[in-house]
Amino acid sequence: MTAELTTAEAPFADAAAAHAPPHNIEAEQALLGALLYDNDVYQRVGDFLKPDHFYDPLHARIYESASQLIIAGSLADAVVLRSRFERDPGMAEIGGPVYLADLMREAPDGASAVEYGKLIYDLALRRELIRFGQDVAHTAEDSVDDIPATSVLEDAERGLFALAETGGTQKSLRPFHEALEESMKMASAAYQRGGGLSGISTGLKSLDAKLGGMHRSDLIILAGRPSMGKTSLATNIAFSMARAYQAEETADGQRKTTEGGVVAFFSLEMSSEQLATRLIADYSGISSYHIRQGKIDAAQFEDIRDAVHEINQIPLYIDDTGGLSIGALTARARRLKRRFGLDCIVVDYLQLVTGSSRTDNRVQEISEVTQALKALAKELNVPVIALSQLSRQVENRDDKKPQLSDLRESGSIEQDADVVMFVYREAYYHERLEPKEGTEQHLQWEDEMREIRNQADVIIGKQRHGPIGSVKVAFDPERTKFSDLDTMDRGGFD
Repeated sequence: MTAELTTAEAPFADAAAAHAPPHNIEAEQALLGALLYDNDVYQRVGDFLKPDHFYDPLHARIYESASQLIIAGSLADAVVLRSRFERDPGMAEIGGPVYLADLMREAPDGASAVEYGKLIYDLALRRELIRFGQDVAHTAEDSVDDIPATSVLEDAERGLFALAETGGTQKSLRPFHEALEESMKMASAAYQRGGGLSGISTGLKSLDAKLGGMHRSDLIILAGRPSMGKTSLATNIAFSMARAYQAEETADGQRKTTEGGVVAFFSLEMSSEQLATRLIADYSGISSYHIRQGKIDAAQFEDIRDAVHEINQIPLYIDDTGGLSIGALTARARRLKRRFGLDCIVVDYLQLVTGSSRTDNRVQEISEVTQALKALAKELNVPVIALSQLSRQVENRDDKKPQLSDLRESGSIEQDADVVMFVYREAYYHERLEPKEGTEQHLQWEDEMREIRNQADVIIGKQRHGPIGSVKVAFDPERTKFSDLDTMDRGGFD
């Protein structure tokens, strides 16, 4: 299919080939021939092979055009593509659109197409690695006085992660059909789940109904005053996701999450043992306070052992490093994504994460952290749940339900977030208004406490994808567990 070289041209071609980056034109021709002969080949390679992975620009254009037709449900063969390439300068140089027919005529067996696709992808990665290494070396040499070595290292790690995940270190302009394909996948996922849920479930049906699940690439701020239960809610969501985790293997040998997810929990306030105790209480139904104090009987101890055995293998990873910098946090998340996969990140809490540069301006530092977390959510294509404290001004109002203006050191928190949620428990404040025992007011107070003791509000103050509003949920303070109200009404929290 390639033109013959004259004897005089051969030495120059050999020299050029010796210095050319890794590539295999024959593999690209074989893959394209198989694709045009049998369009079902795209279903086996389309998830990992992109036009940019082809060495020959003409082959990249042929693959992209065929992909567009196949995604649209049309036939893609030499006859259909002929009109698209009649005036293509690259095609003209090799004899015109008859080249498409040659590809189809010499197409290999479709069963081997995936292997050709993997070879093309592998060679593309090698070319990118060479370019990436050269760029890192150039930056390290030329920026000695301008850029700290740690910044060069963080940029290099970010680029290397992008290369490992997508086959490229830089994002460029995307054809609109790719965005349409992703949108269709999201709609299909929602449809297959029976409607209403296009993201990852929080484990709370009432909250999922408002959010449609947690969407990948979203920054979700979960805020509240101390003792409202924001860490408990975040822990419940993380635990629910990890317990529901299911995955399947894709054509290129990778694992793709189908339900739940792998979760990274960065706990800058609580230790990993404290979080683990909460999870055991959640699963076993035994009070976390009693577990910590050892106030349990033999049967309960066996229940705890069973709980540990059951949840021992869930894909929940906890990092309880105090004073973690945003640079270290993003680096650890990338490594986890690369090694084990990653579907959600929880950061507890925002104000304890330090910026890359020390500054006395807290608003500026928090803004840097939220912007970095939003960028990380997009880069890793996962929802990031960041917990946040609220300012004390809430306590000075008669109506203590939180609002967006209560976000402490807000800066760009509200601006960067896709969703802002508040945890509010009326019982927390009402409990502190207890009248003198034996009075009529105390009896009334007890009635009111019975009604609200096990209830909480999750207030959605901002949502880019849908409506704002409040969701009532059940809260069990003994187990620090949130659940749907209808679950509590049935006599339990499981």
